[in-house]
Amino acid sequence: MGYSLEGNLKPRLQWLKELGTDDSQVAKAITKFPQLIGSYSLEGNLKPRQQWLKELGLDDSQVAKMIVKFPKIMGYSLEKNLKPRVQWLKELGMDDSQVAKAITKFPQLMGGYSLEGNLKPRVQWLKEL
Repeated sequence: MGYSLEGNLKPRLQWLKELGTDDSQVAKAITKFPQLIGSYSLEGNLKPRQQWLKELGLDDSQVAKMIVKFPKIMGYSLEKNLKPRVQWLKELGMDDSQVAKAITKFPQLMGGYSLEGNLKPRVQWLKEL
C-alpha cells in the first residue's frame, strides 16, 4: 500500500476507534475490506456515510456494528445504493426505527444483494404466497 501512515492510515483507524470498535473489530473489518483504510476519503466518503446513517436513527455503536459486519457498506454510493434501498424499505411499510433496526442487524441489505435482481423479486414472491 502506498498510503501515508500519519496522513491516511492513523486518522481512519482513529475514526473507527471513536465509533466504538475495539482492536479485534477493527482488524476484522479491515481484513474483510482493506479499502476501508485506504481507498476512501475520511472526510469525503466515510464520515458523510456515518452522518447519513446517524440521520436514519443509528448511533455510533450501531454504525460500528454495521462496519464490522459488512464494511463494504462504507464504500457504496449514497445516491446510487444506500438511499434507494432505504426508500425501498420504507415503501414496504417500514418506519425509520424499523429501517435502522433492520440494517443494523443485516447491513447486507444495503448492498450485499442486488435490489432489482434479488431483493425485490423475493419480496414480491413472498407477497404472492
